[in-house]
Amino acid sequence: MTAAIARGWTKLAAGDPAGALASVDLPKQPEWAQFYLRYHRALIADIAGRKAEARTAYEKMFRQDSRTLRTSLAYSQHAAHYGDLKLAKQVLKDQLDKSQGDPHPLAKDLFSRLDGKSKIPLLVTTPTEGLAEVFYGLGEALTGEGGVSLGTLYLQLALYAKPDHAFALAALASAQETARRYDDAIATYDKIPPGSALESAIEIRKAFNLNSLERDAEAKKILEDLAKKDPTDIRPLEALGNIARSRKEYADAVSYFTRAIALIPKSDQRHWSYYYARGTAYERLKNWPAAEVDLKKALQLAPDQPLVLNYLGYSWIDQGRNLKEGMKLIEKAVQLKPDDGYIVDSLGWAHYKLGNYKESVRFLERAVEIKPEDPTLNDHLGDAYWKVGREREARFQWGQALSLNPEEEDVQKIKVKLEVGLPPKAEVKRVPRNRHVQRYEPSKRRSENRAPPQQIPQPFVVE
Repeated sequence: MTAAIARGWTKLAAGDPAGALASVDLPKQPEWAQFYLRYHRALIADIAGRKAEARTAYEKMFRQDSRTLRTSLAYSQHAAHYGDLKLAKQVLKDQLDKSQGDPHPLAKDLFSRLDGKSKIPLLVTTPTEGLAEVFYGLGEALTGEGGVSLGTLYLQLALYAKPDHAFALAALASAQETARRYDDAIATYDKIPPGSALESAIEIRKAFNLNSLERDAEAKKILEDLAKKDPTDIRPLEALGNIARSRKEYADAVSYFTRAIALIPKSDQRHWSYYYARGTAYERLKNWPAAEVDLKKALQLAPDQPLVLNYLGYSWIDQGRNLKEGMKLIEKAVQLKPDDGYIVDSLGWAHYKLGNYKESVRFLERAVEIKPEDPTLNDHLGDAYWKVGREREARFQWGQALSLNPEEEDVQKIKVKLEVGLPPKAEVKRVPRNRHVQRYEPSKRRSENRAPPQQIPQPFVVE
């Protein structure tokens, strides 16, 4: 399929539009491949001046309801290029309505230009750009689905054809972030030509990478400058809040998220993460009344969001309050995210806190199967094993936890358990939340830093 589409663009470059369109006519390909074939058929037909063929290809794609941001931009720009602003706006509106979170900056920018005052160009205007689009689209889709190595090869091919391809550069930088090559990602972002609607999003990604490199002062300066440049832009404040939470600067996090929430005219489902993030920061500051208000607000906005269900439910159980309702919230979170080891761990640990040790073992074993490299999950499983009399296995799990580089504050507690085990049940008392944690109480894994960070959305991911 890749070769067929690439061949089509080379034939168009050689002045053979009929041969180019024939190259991308492969009826026996599966439906996922037809998505790309029809997309490139539309792009080729547009450049060849065959408006009707381009329109037919776009219509077939969108009847499948497998639109992406990239194909929506292409279809909208096609319609606007030929003067059909009504269709152009409808295509973009459908995309914006379907997308989760804040609208993509490129979609917002294009929509603002659909006013009939300026000529809207096609998304792809030359065969060279078309060839780059082949490799970019497949590369981004592959890296987005976890195929980073193969996807990176496609992205490099796209950049060989068009070195300043902004989207290929952004996708390559994202792949480098996945590989934790943060310096390389920053260098790749710096190659993106300035002046596009993506510029702020790119600067935010660079700030996150700088933070990962422990250059948090530089990261904060970038974000503060962005916030000053556009006081109505919520994204830099959200990024600052997430960075503050990741560095356990919870008072600063509360301040940033409070500023961000103040910019929201009317909260809706897209804004759940702001309340969730501020609520977790309040909880870490031991201001539970404020935390509970924010977490309930987040749950109201996003009743099926596993992170909110998990955090609020576990917090209630941890405090001995709303036990039945708290367990229901965690169980719902597990149903929604059964492969999330941290959330499964919360359910197991909630059973542990309630004294349901056999059930606790069942879920904690599953959590460790999912995330065997996490020290806290192994520590929790060791505690549960001890409670059901499996002391040798408990010590094995504690030793495993100790080998996985736990937090410094947990190392000594695990060592004590390895030496003497857990105290009899009568010796374990609940510690008020505003006091220190007993040395025998296992460290509590929290998910406060797992709210979605600012991303440059992937234009080729099917929504």
